[in-house]
Amino acid sequence: MNADKIREFLEQTLGHITALGSDVNIISQILAVIGGLLVAYFTRRQLKTALLSLQGHFPPRSPFARGLEILAGLSLPLIWLAIEFAILAIFQGVGPPSHIISAICSLLVAWIVINVVTSLAENKIWARLVAFCAWTIAALNILGLLTPTLVFLENLAFNLGDTRISMLGVAKAVVAGIIVFWITFGLSRFLEARIHKSRALTPSVQVLTAKLVRVGLISAAVLIILSNSGINITAFAVFSGALGVGIGFGLQKIVSNLISGIILLLDRSIKPGDVIEVGQTYGRVNAMGARYASVITRDATEFLIPNEDLITQQVINWSYSSKNVRMRAPIGVSYDTDIPKALKLIEGAAKDVPRVLENPAPRCLMRGFGDSSIDLELRFWIADPEEGCRNVTSDVLVSVWALFRKEGINVPFPQRDIRVEMVDAKNQS
Repeated sequence: MNADKIREFLEQTLGHITALGSDVNIISQILAVIGGLLVAYFTRRQLKTALLSLQGHFPPRSPFARGLEILAGLSLPLIWLAIEFAILAIFQGVGPPSHIISAICSLLVAWIVINVVTSLAENKIWARLVAFCAWTIAALNILGLLTPTLVFLENLAFNLGDTRISMLGVAKAVVAGIIVFWITFGLSRFLEARIHKSRALTPSVQVLTAKLVRVGLISAAVLIILSNSGINITAFAVFSGALGVGIGFGLQKIVSNLISGIILLLDRSIKPGDVIEVGQTYGRVNAMGARYASVITRDATEFLIPNEDLITQQVINWSYSSKNVRMRAPIGVSYDTDIPKALKLIEGAAKDVPRVLENPAPRCLMRGFGDSSIDLELRFWIADPEEGCRNVTSDVLVSVWALFRKEGINVPFPQRDIRVEMVDAKNQS
């Protein structure tokens, strides 16, 4: 790093600023720029409100509505640009040079165009970073400072071993990283959406393919950034060996969950949309990640179950080969009941519940003679276990209860007879 060159650059810049401050034409242009900014600042809300009101005349997701929303967010630079264009026309008509106003107009046009283009991206953070980098480069080019800035950053360098690292190389790596990752994530989301819409792939293969595509694109992006920044990729060989040792000892669970997730996606034993039961957790598989599976229960509670547990523990998959599930509902009737009639009534009551399948038809069986009732069992099938199993059983039992009351069939309850015997005190003595 050359301190004399930096000092000389700063002294020249300060001299130019001092010389410009004594020029009446320069001062008038600066005042025109500041005045235009103040007017735009205090009138931006009116333009934003007008644009948003026009947005209501179009469908919410139409290109016109989206365009008006983007322009509403750029109300300040739009008004400022219109004012500066008017002032620029006045200056050019009068005759004095107007380099500052012309530069401000160019900067505002670049800012508006770049923001309109990057606003089309879904990830706002990456879009703002790309917009900032693009506008900075455009601003330096418009002001004629791009080449001096590149030379200045190239001179800011230091040696790390045999490698020379300059601020220009670091800046190029940062800018390239932001742009490459922005393109990579956008392309990844597009490809994942197309993969998930493909009917030729099963849900598990869709998830696996989407994850492999994302990992491949990110790996390619990292290699592109490293190669463009001048870093020797072969230097990472030692680092990769140390990383392997760290994974073997410190990241056992993470790697286990990752491998388990790949196995689950390959053997298709569990896939998004399946209804599973793991321990006390019963719900629908919402998504499968690299480390865990998201299971949403009937009460809208989302459990994140590690992939390793889905491999090592017993898992009930209610919809593995078929979504048809047979339910059982025990029912007791009194001993004075006409059993054949009760069986038909129970089967008919089950058929009245919309979620109960007609084929296979509900079937009621007599299981035995209980202590206080004749034990029956209703068996019926459903095809939507993701909608819940206990609720449909409740609906069936309510329908049976209503039909029993209509037909005068009693449902007994346990009874106990207590007999008290009087013992003669004389006999005890």
